[in-house]
Amino acid sequence: MLDDIVATKQQEVASAQAALPLEELRRRVAHHLADRSFRGAIHVPGKLSLIAELKRKSPSKGMLRERFDPVSLAQGMAKAGAAALSVLTDECYFGGHLDFLRDAKQFTEVPVLRKDFIVDPYQVYEAAFYGADAVLLIARILTEERLAACMQAADEVGLEPFVEVHADAELRTAVRAGAHVIGINHRDLKTFAMDPTLTERLVPQVPAGKVIVAESGLQTADEVKRMRQLGVHAVLIGESLMIAPDPAEKIRELFT
Repeated sequence: MLDDIVATKQQEVASAQAALPLEELRRRVAHHLADRSFRGAIHVPGKLSLIAELKRKSPSKGMLRERFDPVSLAQGMAKAGAAALSVLTDECYFGGHLDFLRDAKQFTEVPVLRKDFIVDPYQVYEAAFYGADAVLLIARILTEERLAACMQAADEVGLEPFVEVHADAELRTAVRAGAHVIGINHRDLKTFAMDPTLTERLVPQVPAGKVIVAESGLQTADEVKRMRQLGVHAVLIGESLMIAPDPAEKIRELFT
């Protein structure tokens, strides 16, 4: 599945560049500066922050939320205490759209992360064009050279690179690349299997001064509390919010 997704992304980038060449896109975002600090929002001393995710469906679970209104969801979750929003922009596998990113940014006051399978710097500039404050970079699908290129593009347009890892070697790659925000994804993107012990194993290996985010599989207040005890600065939660009748109420339940 991951190989299929990456291949699809490469085709999408080629199509997008045919319609809007890279140099023209870079010209359009040349003066873009993210006006909301993603890192600052999720790194609050003494507090575990929430990155609430807007995710319509997933390859493993299918449709998560039939009635999907990104504006009302974004506003409700921000009002309930989300420090930042993660917006799935992949259409083919997750039912997302870049317009969802733009709308979440326009109608809230919190930083917004573009979550997608970024395989080329073009998508970083694209994220800036749609108003993102941060961009997800998955170490597993990027060579070190391509990760560096994507991080350079993010720096050029003022986005925060959020580098996601699932293994020791990927964590070392993220640190060498200079990532300030590191996400530890409990889900193996190759198999979709969950490893709830991963954060506990990797946190001690993260150098001081980095912002650590735990991702995937967090469904209860006790699990969230456990992440706080492990020294995590923020948690990214999507599925359990999207399947809840009232995502805002679910946030209050998780963070009581």
